[in-house]
Amino acid sequence: MDYVVIAYLYLAILLYLLLGGADFGAGIIELFTSRHNRRVTHETLYQAIGPIWEANHMWLIIAIVILFVGFPRIYSVMSVSLHIPLLLLLLGIIARGTAFVFRHYDAVHDRMQSVYATIFVYSSLVTPLFIGIIAGSALAGYVDPAAPDFLSAYVWSWLHWFGVAVGVFTVALCGYLASVYTIGEATTEADRLRFIRKTRLLIVVAFAAGALVFVAARYEGLPLARWIFGNLVGLTAIGLATISLGLLWYVLARGLTWLPRVLAGFQVTMILLAVGYAHFPSFIRLRNGPHLSLLEQLAPARTIEALGWALLLGSLFILPALGYLYYSFQHVSRPPSPEPEAALPGARTL
Repeated sequence: MDYVVIAYLYLAILLYLLLGGADFGAGIIELFTSRHNRRVTHETLYQAIGPIWEANHMWLIIAIVILFVGFPRIYSVMSVSLHIPLLLLLLGIIARGTAFVFRHYDAVHDRMQSVYATIFVYSSLVTPLFIGIIAGSALAGYVDPAAPDFLSAYVWSWLHWFGVAVGVFTVALCGYLASVYTIGEATTEADRLRFIRKTRLLIVVAFAAGALVFVAARYEGLPLARWIFGNLVGLTAIGLATISLGLLWYVLARGLTWLPRVLAGFQVTMILLAVGYAHFPSFIRLRNGPHLSLLEQLAPARTIEALGWALLLGSLFILPALGYLYYSFQHVSRPPSPEPEAALPGARTL
């Protein structure tokens, strides 16, 4: 059952990035949309993320539960050494979800709609930033459970160039995923072409952010290029992601709905595969060389067996229900939001 639990852990992380990431990306796109197009963009994004926004944090909860039950040492180190970015991440999730609900279902439409919209879009930007920072910190080797002072233990463990670069790359990926998902939800040809332009621009932004990650890794002395390209699996995964990116660029203007979404999800999956394979079974690199391994930090065998069966049986109920949820949202006509346009300070057109 060891590998069953580990597989579910990585699957939960992947699905959270694919679905939750697109959810966050909806707010990012809205932030960088002109006031003239904001209303239709908001309604299109709502239609696109409607099937998943209620349930996407379930994957984060599953990942946390797996770490807590199956890998208590890893959970303990992360929740203590990285408690500041984790807290900011959770606050962003709460603020974003609350603002999303209030701006849609508030009985009175007044100036507060602008406040809700502002909270929604900026928390959508900040939250994936800290997701990436946490992920980068797990790889960077700055986490030190035996640090002698507060800054070394709880600040420099995550506040470094590599972590910030991975955070920026995560933000770009989320915006990219959301833009691809919304192309098929556009109701007019003009809006569809506008979302295609956004997607192509975000491809460039994501590529530049990815290059920034390699620059930051070199600055921090991390052999990121060797980690990713130094083995056949990583090299193949990145090669396939690159090929699919070229194919995506080609099919964007062909009026296809599902293929761009599949290709975008495939690209993100390949990126995670390349990084995950290079470090497996390591999950967190600690300062001065040691690491916390998923195979060495396991809970007792009976706990892992019970957790594995719970995940296997639970997926029999969860996955069909999620499939039906998505089907329902895609086949039910939703009325446009009555929300008036709200100005967002500092917004720019993509």
